Amino acid sequence: KGHFDLKAKWHKAARQAFRPGCAQHNMAPRLELYTAYVLSPVQQQVKRDNESGKYGPVPKHCVVTGGLGFVGQRLVETLVERGAEKVVSFDIVPPAPNVWKHKAIEYVTGDVRDLEALTKAVRGADCVWHVAAAVGPFLPKHFYKDINVLGVKNLIEACKSQGVRRVIFSATPSSRFTPTEDVDGLTEADMPDIPQAKYVAEYSATKAEGEVLLREACAKGELSFIAVAPHTVYGPRDNLFLPNLLEAAGVGKLRVFGRGTARVGYTHVDNYCHGLVIAERQLYAGSPHLSKFYVCTDGATHPDPRGFSVFWEELDKAVVGMGFRSLYSKYFLPFYLLRTIAFILDTISSLTGKKFKLGWFTLRMMTMNRWFRITAAQADLGYEPIVSYGEAWPDTIEWFRSNWLPMFDPKTASGTTGGIAQQTVDKVKIQEKAMGS
Repeated sequence: KGHFDLKAKWHKAARQAFRPGCAQHNMAPRLELYTAYVLSPVQQQVKRDNESGKYGPVPKHCVVTGGLGFVGQRLVETLVERGAEKVVSFDIVPPAPNVWKHKAIEYVTGDVRDLEALTKAVRGADCVWHVAAAVGPFLPKHFYKDINVLGVKNLIEACKSQGVRRVIFSATPSSRFTPTEDVDGLTEADMPDIPQAKYVAEYSATKAEGEVLLREACAKGELSFIAVAPHTVYGPRDNLFLPNLLEAAGVGKLRVFGRGTARVGYTHVDNYCHGLVIAERQLYAGSPHLSKFYVCTDGATHPDPRGFSVFWEELDKAVVGMGFRSLYSKYFLPFYLLRTIAFILDTISSLTGKKFKLGWFTLRMMTMNRWFRITAAQADLGYEPIVSYGEAWPDTIEWFRSNWLPMFDPKTASGTTGGIAQQTVDKVKIQEKAMGS
C-alpha cells in the first residue's frame, strides 16, 4: 500500500509541475518534463538513502558543468542530497522556472568555450565534475569540437588558474569502440586505448580527444582526474534515448533491427551519479587510479546477471508500456537494408545539415553487442549499483507513460528514419541560440 500511495503522490506532483495537458505543444511545457525536481518512486528511495548518509560524505564546494542536462541535473541534486554545502550548476542553458531552488545550488549560465566564465565558476571548488558535452549523433558537427575539446582545454586552464586540482570527467565507452567489433562482456583493459586511428562517430572522437587532454594535464601534475563512463543512460527525464525510440514506435514505424539479439548493458542515471560521486574519493596524491577510465553500469542487476539485457526485448517493454503495438508483432528489418538506408541518410545529412534518427552510428549502436564487466570500477572505486535494473526500468517506463505520453502527438512525430524527437530538437535549438549558431 505504501508503494502505491507514494506513486499516487508522485503522479499528483508531476501533474502540477509538468502540466502535461498542453495541447499546443509549445517548447516550454515539453521541456518542463526534464527540469522539475519531481522524483520517481525509485528515486525517492535513493534520495532518502542519500540524505541518511548511507553513501558517505561529499566535498563541501562542488562544481558541475552541464548541470542542467539529464545526467548533470541529477548529479547536482545527488551532491546536495548527500550534504554538499555549495554546488555550482554551470550550463549554457538558463535554468527553467521549476528547477530545484535549494539554498546550496547556484545556477550559473555560461559557455564552456568562454574561459573567463568557466574560471569564475570553478573558483574555490573542491572538485569539478565535467559533464558538459555535445552528446549523441544529432547535433551540428561543429558543436562536438567546440564543446568536447575546446571546453576541456578551457576547463584545464580555469582549474590551473584557480588552484582547483580535482576533476572527474564524464566519459563515454564509445571512445573505445571500433567501427566493426562488438563489445561483448569486455573490461576496460580489454578495449582499445585512446587515441584511436578511427572512431565510430564525431562524438566519440571528440570525447576521446578531451579525455587525452586531461590525461596529459594529469601526467604534468597540473591536476588529478579520473574518467567515469556510463552505458546507455536511462531514467526519468531522459530527453534523448527513449523519446526518440518511443516516438518512432508511437507512429508505428519502429521495427526490430537485424535479428534482434543485441546484448546491451544499461546504466540508471542514479547509478551513474553514484559512480561519479564516489570516484572523487580516489583523487588523492599518489592514487594508483589517476587518469584511469572506468565504466559503471547496472551490473549484475540486469536480467542476465553477467551484466546485460537483450536490447529489443527491454525496449519492447517500454513500447508496450506506452500502449503501443509490440515490436515482436511486426516484421524485422534486415541489417543489409538498414545499412543502405543509413548510408543514404548520412549522405543527405552531410549535404543538408538535417538530422535523422537513423544513421550508421545509430544503426551500429542498435545492432551490436555492447556490454561490460564492471570489475575494475568495483575493485578500484568501490562501485556497486544502488538501484537495480529490475526496479529501475519499470519505474522509468511508468514515468514516461505518465509524463511523456500525454504530450506525445503522432501528427508531429516522425518515424525510424525521420527527424529527431521534438524534445531533442527543443534542447538543440536552445543550445544553438546560446552558441550563436
